[in-house]
Amino acid sequence: MNKRKSVLITGATSGVGHALAKRLLAEGHNVWVTGRTAEVLRELENEGAHAIPADLSKAEDVDKLVAQISSPDIVIFSAGVGTFGLAHATSDESIDNMMTVNVIAPMQLTRRLVPDMMERKSGHLIYIGSQAGKVATPKASVYAATKHAIIGYTDALRMETAPFGIHVTTINPGPIDTPFLDLADDTGNYRKSLGKYLLSVETVVEAVLKTLDKPVREVNLPGYMAITSKLHAVAPALVERLGRRFFMKK
Repeated sequence: MNKRKSVLITGATSGVGHALAKRLLAEGHNVWVTGRTAEVLRELENEGAHAIPADLSKAEDVDKLVAQISSPDIVIFSAGVGTFGLAHATSDESIDNMMTVNVIAPMQLTRRLVPDMMERKSGHLIYIGSQAGKVATPKASVYAATKHAIIGYTDALRMETAPFGIHVTTINPGPIDTPFLDLADDTGNYRKSLGKYLLSVETVVEAVLKTLDKPVREVNLPGYMAITSKLHAVAPALVERLGRRFFMKK
């Protein structure tokens, strides 16, 4: 981006959100960051970010965040949690946590930020989704459901906000090589099964940065996964049969 922008990043204390914050700060943008890890927020603050500790699973923290920031030009929704396991073995607590952080929180934050963008007739909302939102896999039923929800939400939001000059982008990466995987699957089997197929954080960051200059509807990473989702649309039984064999390996 040639022009200095005001950017809000949720989930900025780890993974893609953290890497994006550092890149945008290095490029001289006005960056607001939020997350739950105080030490990392202080680090980003020392680099020039406006840091606001917040647990976005709590509606009161969403309100506090909005009260402390000016209306940003760009919002990157990067906060997310996941627990991988069979549907019947996933606890109520895990279900509630994934639905709240991955779905409800971004919707609540969007509701509070969009009116100002509509008034000034500009803005860009970027949601870090997942290929799981396109094609679900075994042992990720609830996580996939949250990402399906975000894709459905942004599809409607995009049409609602387009007349006001607001862009809505979803970034749908495959599994990324971050600590998220280790927290989601404490057996380590998921990481082991995926091996060389894991995306690097840098790949996802570069894809996000490209959309800041040239907003697009969605980005699918890696590119061949866009083909997989299209194949699933026309031959779901085939994709599910192949996917089950791959992801149900012990």
